[in-house]
Amino acid sequence: MGTPEKSLSTALNARIIGSGNETIVLCHGFGTDQSIWDKIIPHLAENYTLVLFDWPFSGAVTDKSLYDHAKYSSFEPYADDLITIIDEMNLKCVTFVGHSMSAMIGCIASIKNPQLFKRLILVTASPRYVNIDDYKGGFERSDIEQLLLTIELQYENWVSVYAPMAVGPNDAVSVDKYQNCLKNMGAEVALSLAKTVFYSDYRDMLEKVQVQCTIIQSSNDKAVPLSIGNYLEEKIKGVSTLEIIDMIGHFPQLTVHLKLVEVLRSVVG
Repeated sequence: MGTPEKSLSTALNARIIGSGNETIVLCHGFGTDQSIWDKIIPHLAENYTLVLFDWPFSGAVTDKSLYDHAKYSSFEPYADDLITIIDEMNLKCVTFVGHSMSAMIGCIASIKNPQLFKRLILVTASPRYVNIDDYKGGFERSDIEQLLLTIELQYENWVSVYAPMAVGPNDAVSVDKYQNCLKNMGAEVALSLAKTVFYSDYRDMLEKVQVQCTIIQSSNDKAVPLSIGNYLEEKIKGVSTLEIIDMIGHFPQLTVHLKLVEVLRSVVG
């Protein structure tokens, strides 16, 4: 008899923490893993049921064959994985908290299967990173090309420069954490994933999002200009509200975790 195939949720280290009537799925972004939420878990687990997992690109996933470069060339397969995990874990009507790239993944999943989601909370989200016409994504195409070249040729150097830029300069412990996550992911996966993320364009998808959304924006994020928060609020079809956290960087769950907890509590109730 063959070995039974592992469920996707098991392979991606899915787990449930805490207890409460409201279920919150916490979904990490580029280059990290579920431990990126560690600071906020104790503050939420008393009142809510928390669900965490790692994406296939994460260094925390032991089965490296799960990340197929060709398959994960867009966000749609990630949205399918998210729906599969929610189904496998028999979750209903969840609050989805997606950081960075995962915010758009949650939006796509909510269009495919809206009844699974009670609300979406989009943390430092962007539908497109490259400037075009009058849209300011934050990067010129040449910036992204240079970023990809540096990842390919000098990954360790890129990690040491990119991590403090993304996290912010005033929290060495958090910068170190993000650097370790990026190193665990590795250069080959990072290059493939960076192409998928930084060349993504999901602006046209926003008008199909009908689940209610809260957009949580950093006031000073090198990866996501402040104007993106207003753009998302304007373009998302469903009811959406914008919350701006006064902070530096792209990772409120690391650098201003108590402020993020406060916003999440006020949204979820």
